[in-house]
Amino acid sequence: MSDLRRRDPRKEWIGRNRLHPQHLEVLAELGMGAASEWMGPNGVIRRNPHAVGFVGPNGLRRIDRSGAQQGVAGAGASTSVAVQKPRVEIDDPAFSVVVVPDMAGGRLSSHDRDLIGLARRLADVDSGTQGVVVAVIFGPHKEVNFGEAGIDRLLHLDSPEMAGYSPEARLVALTLVEQSWAPRHWLLPDSKLGGGELGRRLAARLGERPATGVWQVEADAELPSGWRCIARGAAESLDIQRPLPRVSLALAECAEPISETCHAAAELSLPQSLPSMLSRIDDLGQVPVDPSGVALSEAEFILSAGNGVKDWDGFHHAAEVLGATEGASRVAVDDGFMARDRQVGATGTWVSARVYVAVGISGAIQHLQGIQTCEKVVAINMDPGCDMIKRADLAVIGDSTRILEALVTLVKQAREEKRDAA
Repeated sequence: MSDLRRRDPRKEWIGRNRLHPQHLEVLAELGMGAASEWMGPNGVIRRNPHAVGFVGPNGLRRIDRSGAQQGVAGAGASTSVAVQKPRVEIDDPAFSVVVVPDMAGGRLSSHDRDLIGLARRLADVDSGTQGVVVAVIFGPHKEVNFGEAGIDRLLHLDSPEMAGYSPEARLVALTLVEQSWAPRHWLLPDSKLGGGELGRRLAARLGERPATGVWQVEADAELPSGWRCIARGAAESLDIQRPLPRVSLALAECAEPISETCHAAAELSLPQSLPSMLSRIDDLGQVPVDPSGVALSEAEFILSAGNGVKDWDGFHHAAEVLGATEGASRVAVDDGFMARDRQVGATGTWVSARVYVAVGISGAIQHLQGIQTCEKVVAINMDPGCDMIKRADLAVIGDSTRILEALVTLVKQAREEKRDAA
């Protein structure tokens, strides 16, 4: 028999089709599971644009947040890998890199984790000296995985002056951090949630010229700082290169989040107490907003309907009870059940919600493209083999009408119990 390796065109097709049920299994069999490139049948090197770490033509590196492309192991195996992550403890650091995350909703967002990943790169650059990543958190929070995000030291300032919108009080606290530890780098998210404003205030207080809109940082031995940053300028139409300053405001996906190590996240405290100050800003609390009036591109919780929704009155009622912004697939919009500005997808609006619930949506490629930056996707569908179920982080198989009714009942009961307890 010939020793020539014979091709299997069907398996090669499945390996290229990431929506196929056997995609990951075939990748492992063909030896393509961990590789981003392989030799094609004609001797041409083939590259997988969906592979983690793939650098596209614009210099953007692909970051996998779902974990679906990390391997073909089952849920039990991935859990054991998470438990066996090597723990990193740095007792005598040579310098520090301070990160001030937004903590939207009391948890680390994907933007915050990217920022911590960038701080990890800056802290681990020297082979002879080791730096630590220090995170400064204001107010109450719900996060429990600071160590897995790559944080070595955690400074939690939970005084009443730091709660809500309090840029002046927070600036005083960050100034004390500067006086106490003199960090090598300050990193803040360039966002509308407070990080952009606080970073600019801090740079003005420290007399630094900050870098804003940073989306990439590269090592450059010829520069005194050893780093060069690339930032968006001129209404995001121009890339500006400059040496990395001490204060940087970075955009989302500026670096890959930490996933292979677990750090100590040891509690840290200021060496001196915060001075009492009378703030000129009085936070009156959050103003209730009608979710139906929130634009899809800005909504954090979206309940989206597709062709599988038959009880539209029940869908609208569920969105009202859950406090979700309504969205829809193109089919539901074309059928006249939803307005055109509620359409989600590549042919509608690209959304970046923290939670996206797809009700009766099969998952056309245009729709999946529009929700690719959503953090958590929940799918409710009758078809367990549809593409939306494969994309979802949590899938519920069943009649959408009955599932939404049960969900509304549970939410109402939980609110009544909370009201009675209060």
